[in-house]
Amino acid sequence: MINIKKYAAVDVGSNAIRLLVMNIVEQEGKETLFTKSSLVRVPIRLGQDVFTVGEISEENIERMIDAMKAYKLLMKIHKVEKYQIFATSAMREAYNAADVVETIEQETGLKINVIGGKKEAAIIASTDLKEYIETDKTYLFVDVGGGSTEFTLFNKGEIVGQKSFKIGTVRLLNNLVNDLVWTEVEKWVSTQTEGLKDVALIGSGGNINKLFKMSGQSMGTPLTFDYIKEQYETLGELSFDDKVSLLQLNSDRADVIVHATRIYYSAMQWAKAKHIYVPKIGLADGIVKAMYYGKI
Repeated sequence: MINIKKYAAVDVGSNAIRLLVMNIVEQEGKETLFTKSSLVRVPIRLGQDVFTVGEISEENIERMIDAMKAYKLLMKIHKVEKYQIFATSAMREAYNAADVVETIEQETGLKINVIGGKKEAAIIASTDLKEYIETDKTYLFVDVGGGSTEFTLFNKGEIVGQKSFKIGTVRLLNNLVNDLVWTEVEKWVSTQTEGLKDVALIGSGGNINKLFKMSGQSMGTPLTFDYIKEQYETLGELSFDDKVSLLQLNSDRADVIVHATRIYYSAMQWAKAKHIYVPKIGLADGIVKAMYYGKI
C-alpha cells in the first residue's frame, strides 16, 4: 500500500525566491521516498537592496507579495498538505524585515520565518547527505547563497564543524566582501580540515548545479578541482553578454556565477580537495524533510 503526501517549502533567498513542491511516498516496510513535483524560481534580488541600502525597497516588497500570492495558488493547485516559508541572509539583515513579514502576511495570509545562519546550515545539512557520504571519509559541505555561505564538515559520518559566513554572490557582486572576511573563511576551512586526508567537497546552490550541468557529467560523478579551476578562469574572462548568449545563462545567474565559482574553488584549495560532489539539494529540500520528520 502506497500513501502519497505533498509538502512544500519556500526559500526566500538573497538572489531568488524558490517554491519546492515535494511528493512524499510512504510504503509499508520500505524507506520513505522524496521526489520533486515542482520547482519554481523567481529572481527577486533582495540582497541587492539589503546589502547596499539596508532595507527592502517598496518595489521588491510588491514583487514579493505577487510571488507569494502566486505560490499560494500553486500550492493550492498541487493540494499541498503542509508548508513552511523560511527567509535567510537578506531578510535577517534588512532593517524593515519585520514590517515586510507583517505586510506579506496581511496581504497573502502566508507567514515568513526569518532564520539565522546556524539554523540554515543545520536544515541544509539535514537533507539526505547520507546517500553521498561514506562513513570512513571526510566531506566539507558548502552551500553558496546570495548573502551567505554555509559550511558543514562531516568526518566519519558525523558533523564535526559548522559555520555560516557573510560571503555570498550578491555581496561579492557589489564589492561588499573585504579581504578580512576571505581570510576568516580561509582560516576556518584550513583549521577544520587540517590533518584530514582526502577531503571532498559537497556543493549546494544554483550556481554549482549549473556548473555541473555544463560539465555534461552523469549524476553521482564528482567534478574535479581542475574543472572548477578552469571554469573559474574561463567565466572570469567572459563578458556578461557572452555568458548570456554563449552559455545561455539567465541574466541573474550570468552576473554572479563567477563569484560562486570563486567560493567553491577557494574552499577546495583550502581543504586540499580534489573533487566536489553535486547532489542538487538545498534549503528547500531540507525544510520539507525537517517538516516530515518533525524537526521544525
